[in-house]
Amino acid sequence: MTNDNSRKIFVNLPVRDLERTKAFFAKLGFGFNPQFTDDNAACMIVSEEAYVMLLKEPFFRTFTRREVCDTSTHTEGLFALSCESRTEVDEIVKKAVAAGGSHAMDPVDHGFMYGWSFYDPDGHHWEVLWMDPKAIRQETAARPGLAAHASRKRGR
Repeated sequence: MTNDNSRKIFVNLPVRDLERTKAFFAKLGFGFNPQFTDDNAACMIVSEEAYVMLLKEPFFRTFTRREVCDTSTHTEGLFALSCESRTEVDEIVKKAVAAGGSHAMDPVDHGFMYGWSFYDPDGHHWEVLWMDPKAIRQETAARPGLAAHASRKRGR
């Protein structure tokens, strides 16, 4: 597999109440692709390259032979969303909690990176983060191989 090709990612998550989950993420500003949304699933648009398929638990089970994670006691994964500012991180987490989610971890400030997290109504752990673009450019400059890879990705 080459690293030069742009790929889309579709994360599939089981949900107990599809309409409640759609309403929750709509309050955070996410839209849904009606072409891939029906009574069993909703395609949440994160970006042009990233989507989250919210699948009713019985439908989700048709895609795996393993048990579905009990998110009230276990973490199945950490799903990270990038933001354009520290303020946006705070706004999204506050909206999530107001819309029926709950706090996961306390905010973490590393100076160059700031993050906070929440659990959605189905117990999925969402990390919301901002990284200082200046720090990213400095890291890229300090690692020439990374700079070359980044240039190829941008088509330069």
